[in-house]
Amino acid sequence: MRRVKPPAPPPAPPVEEATPAAPPETAPAPVISPASDDAATTAAAADAPASDASAPQAPPPAPADAPRTGPVSVPGSMRIKYKLNGEVSKFKYSVSGELLWLHDGKTYDARMEISAFILGSRIQTSSGVITPEGLAPTRYAEKVRSEVAAHFERDKGKVIFSANTGDAELQPGAQDQLSIFMQIASLIGGDPARYPKGTPIEMQAVGARYSDTWRIVVDEEETLHLPAGDVPALKLVRPAPKPDEINVELWLAPSLGYLPVRIRLTQANGDFIDQQMTSSETP
Repeated sequence: MRRVKPPAPPPAPPVEEATPAAPPETAPAPVISPASDDAATTAAAADAPASDASAPQAPPPAPADAPRTGPVSVPGSMRIKYKLNGEVSKFKYSVSGELLWLHDGKTYDARMEISAFILGSRIQTSSGVITPEGLAPTRYAEKVRSEVAAHFERDKGKVIFSANTGDAELQPGAQDQLSIFMQIASLIGGDPARYPKGTPIEMQAVGARYSDTWRIVVDEEETLHLPAGDVPALKLVRPAPKPDEINVELWLAPSLGYLPVRIRLTQANGDFIDQQMTSSETP
């Protein structure tokens, strides 16, 4: 595992790291793109006798539209490999992918590569720092033949794109289209009880050429039958914002610090790509 150097400013306070269990957009890209002990504590408090005034009381569940300001638990460094099956205009295809997630508690690097025989690779990269609120990206890039990137200029409050597109306003808690999945994992891993079914998670998601707002909704827990084996996972959904846009289904595994083990992208015409974990290991 390569070491990531901390940034020039003083390092941010360390963030609790979720230790993954043994191995059992990608993160997805639009083109081809430990559970916390708090839940157990909450359940124990709920079972305490009502007459015992000294017993700690569990806080009520947060409303679905409440701001998510609870603790974060950044998932541990991990390499996850995937098999991707898809269909475009009735043409079926299969490619491979890999997510490499590395951090030292202060800075992070993430890399998602989708490789297709003859066609080449599509690579997404994200780098940044880790703060008490989770990830704070500094650079995001996409590469097919050439690379285009977005730079997070936090002192200026904007995002600058290397492509010929205008700057975007940098919003609080902004992520890029790769780091957003690790940030969601950090939020849910920090306090799973705060994210019951129906909870929306909304944040700025910066691409290599533009900025967008993603609204992802927590769905149900399921046991997936993946190439890597049976994996309990929490499903989240990003409904297509418009009829001609992509619907995203995302499954996060508590055993891997809520990192993504399956991602399915579906277009209105029925074209889809289904990304499923084949293996995982600590790099």
